[in-house]
Amino acid sequence: MAEASGEDAVGLLVKASTGTAEPDAAADPRRLDAAKGIASQLSPSEAFRFWRRVGLLLLAVITHVPMHYLWRLLRLPSPWPRWFLRRAGRIAGARAEVIGTPLRRDVFYISNHLSWIDILALGGASGTAFVAKAEIGATPVVGWLAGLNRTVYVKRENRMGVAEQINELRDALAENWAITVFPEGTTTDGKSLLPFKTPMLRVLEPPPPGVMVQPVLLDYGAAGEEIGWVGDEGGINNARRVLARRHSFPLRISFLEPFDPRDFPGRKAIAAESRRRIEEALVAALGGPLRPFAWSVAPVSYTPPAGEQAGTA
Repeated sequence: MAEASGEDAVGLLVKASTGTAEPDAAADPRRLDAAKGIASQLSPSEAFRFWRRVGLLLLAVITHVPMHYLWRLLRLPSPWPRWFLRRAGRIAGARAEVIGTPLRRDVFYISNHLSWIDILALGGASGTAFVAKAEIGATPVVGWLAGLNRTVYVKRENRMGVAEQINELRDALAENWAITVFPEGTTTDGKSLLPFKTPMLRVLEPPPPGVMVQPVLLDYGAAGEEIGWVGDEGGINNARRVLARRHSFPLRISFLEPFDPRDFPGRKAIAAESRRRIEEALVAALGGPLRPFAWSVAPVSYTPPAGEQAGTA
């Protein structure tokens, strides 16, 4: 694994869109260590916050999940997963603000992706089901919570399983679900936007009758780099870091103008139009151009431009 030196990598992580910040402007240097795969050590106060939030999440499970299964037993539409995900996101520290109007059904949301918190916040805001990377499903507790909302997990290296995953998506759309995909294929840092992968968009070739595409921008503001799950960091370590944070953080969920996928025939055209709209909104949110993502991600065949590489994922 090729790695930049500590000083160089810190510089990469704090490089602004229009210039370069000094290393002492960086976030907690443990963030860099976490991205290198080094387990984060929590201080006593951080450990207290972590276990307090874990306790609150368990309380939310106890009060919400049994009601969800009761609703299912009675064959009633259950609002409990959405309510639970919204509560769980808030316990984790997210203060979500919804901008725009989400379509409620017959919609394919296409979003950028930073964290497992994306699933909590988006699910809580819209009730959507998800397509997410398999690592999220394998993360204890987090994977189970996401599964309550009908998440379809994708193994990025399992190209032979794409047809089966597409069939799951077709079934979901046939039941009038709202479905969210994260076509970057991995999580980033909120300052970058990777090329969009299109295999999961095959479900829109041709688009099911009445289905619209709505791009979504997730913007964590200044907290994005700390929240983002990047590099070699494991899911459990990321959850520990986030749940141990001292403060809450803003999360602006912008539901952009929907479009008819029939106006952009083919999955590549749909992906390109969605990415164009998300990039435009992200540039406006950042107040400047995007920067290259600094971490290699082998499963999606992404390598940073020369001189920008900080590590591998």
